[in-house]
Amino acid sequence: MSDQGSRILDRSQVPSASRIVVKVGSSSISGENVGQIGPLVDALASAHARGSEVVLVSSGAIATGMPFLRLDSRPTDLATQQAAAAVGQNLLIYRYQESLRRYDIVAGQVLLTSGDIENAAHRSNAQRAMERLLGLRILPIVNENDTVATQEIRFGDNDRLAALVAELIGADLLVLLSDVDALYTRPPHEPGAERIPHVPYGDDLASVVIGEIGAAGVGTGGAGTKIAAARHAAASGTPVLLAATGSATEALAGASIGTWFAAAPTL
Repeated sequence: MSDQGSRILDRSQVPSASRIVVKVGSSSISGENVGQIGPLVDALASAHARGSEVVLVSSGAIATGMPFLRLDSRPTDLATQQAAAAVGQNLLIYRYQESLRRYDIVAGQVLLTSGDIENAAHRSNAQRAMERLLGLRILPIVNENDTVATQEIRFGDNDRLAALVAELIGADLLVLLSDVDALYTRPPHEPGAERIPHVPYGDDLASVVIGEIGAAGVGTGGAGTKIAAARHAAASGTPVLLAATGSATEALAGASIGTWFAAAPTL
C-alpha cells in the first residue's frame, strides 16, 4: 500500500488512509443529479486537505454530452457514443475544475483504455504519470477513453477501471459511490431487502440476489459489477467501501455507512 506498513482494516481508519481512489457513476453526477458534483468535490477536498492523495474515477462523459448532441437516450452505435464522449468529457472536467477551484485544487485528466493497463509499457507510463500527479498534489480525474475505445478494448464499466487504478497505484482504500447506499441481500426496493454492512474477504455472497444499480439508459454498472470490482481490489490488498454519492463526506470521514469489503489478509 502507499503508506509502508499501514493497512486500513475498517471504516474507523478511513481518515488515516494516505491514498484513496473514489469512483462515481454517471447517474450520480449527470442530468438532474449534476448538482451532486459540488458536494462530491467538498468530500474529496476534505480528504485532500488532511493530506490524503485522492484519485477520482468518474463516469459520465457520454451522459454529459448527450443533451448537447440533442440525444434523449444513450446512443447505441459506437460512433455516436464516441462523439458524445468527446463533447461530454470536456464539459465534465470543466465542471469538476470549476468546483475544485473553491479549494485551490487543480485537476488532471487521465483517460485510459484497457490496453493501457494490459500493455506493460503503457501501464508503466500510466503509473509513472499518476505518481507524479499525486506527488504534485494534483487530483487526477480518470475515465475510460471512450473516444478511441472499441468493444474489444473496453473496460466495460468504470467499477472495474477503478479497481485496476487502485491496484495500479497501491491505494489504501477504494470507495465506490452510486445511487444506492449499500449492498443489500436483494434489490433494495424489494420487500425483505437487508443492508449488508460487512463482507469478509473470500465471502462468495451466495445468498445475495443481484439487481442493477444506476439509472436506466445512463449508467452501465450494477451491483454485479461493483461486487466484481470490490473482489478484485480486495484481492490486491485494497479494502472497498460501497456507499451512496450523497454520503461521500460521511464515507470519507469513516462513518458507519454502506458496505465494507475487507481486503485479503497479509501474509
